[in-house]
Amino acid sequence: MIVRSRAPLRLGLAGGGTDVSPYCDEYGGAILNATIGHYAYASIEPLDTGAIQFNCGDREQSAEYECAPKLEPDGTLDLYKYVYNFAIRQYNEGKAPRGLRVTTRVDVPVGSGLGGSSTLVVAMLKAFAEWLNYPLDDYELAQTAYRIERNDAGLKGGHQDQYAAAFGGFNFMEFGWNGRVLVNPLRIKASVVSELEASTLLYYTGASRASAEIIAEQARNVETGNADAIHAMHQIKLEAYRMKESLLRGDFCLLHEVLRTSWEAKKRMASRIVDERIEEIYDRAIEAGAYCARISGAGGGGFMIFLVDPMRKDRVADALRNHDRGGAVYTCSFTHMGAQAWRLK
Repeated sequence: MIVRSRAPLRLGLAGGGTDVSPYCDEYGGAILNATIGHYAYASIEPLDTGAIQFNCGDREQSAEYECAPKLEPDGTLDLYKYVYNFAIRQYNEGKAPRGLRVTTRVDVPVGSGLGGSSTLVVAMLKAFAEWLNYPLDDYELAQTAYRIERNDAGLKGGHQDQYAAAFGGFNFMEFGWNGRVLVNPLRIKASVVSELEASTLLYYTGASRASAEIIAEQARNVETGNADAIHAMHQIKLEAYRMKESLLRGDFCLLHEVLRTSWEAKKRMASRIVDERIEEIYDRAIEAGAYCARISGAGGGGFMIFLVDPMRKDRVADALRNHDRGGAVYTCSFTHMGAQAWRLK
């Protein structure tokens, strides 16, 4: 028997960064995101060799260990070990399997700003839960993935990626003290989703961003009372509420205004969110006819999201390709399904 799973990546449309401690603990955070038709995949299959194997297909990395109930981090695919250790401890009574292979793949490059690493944790955890017949609801799946990544592995970041991957669809999320999260699925008209899908252009800048450093700076700005940075985060949180209104009403003029305002506010959250190259990419797209843009995730690189007239999308894409040889244009479709797992006999 082989178990496979997939979890969708997400676009952060508004409120990004307000889900990161200590801001959300002190002031409360709000985010609006949507999952897209690009995924993180995981596969688990039995082995008769008495070994535990991890294979990261898109990065061409692999590691093999003797079967044990706990694998010690050694610098190679450690996130896989943390997921494995948790699953064996919690879902299999601490008993080591006879042997298995975990293989993964993600549709986009590392450091994309689309929540890839967190989504991968959700996909692997979903596969282990299916493999070991352990039921998980969406909240438990997201909360567990968050704890593995943030507490066990010690990786810095916010909350939204795990919840988006687990729930899927368009969601308005609220974050509070002590890890409290409320996910509010949005019922957006099909015509609004279609127009948004037709208008969205995803552009990979070709540069992986150092999200941990940017997130650490954001946290320091809150801890030290940096008034400009905190005010920017308040503004970004407000834009999440305005984005919700624009999508529910189908008001694209308001949606464009929200993205423009968010772009300016996000740049004040930390010094390395936007650099000269990203500004040049933004300016070139606007000159070619894009309405507005934002950078996805923590910033510093990865994907940028542009909204354009669907009839002028090719013109904007060509302008980006001609100006910036290091990037790539990606398609965008929205999905309403969260993490899934299935079995092959």
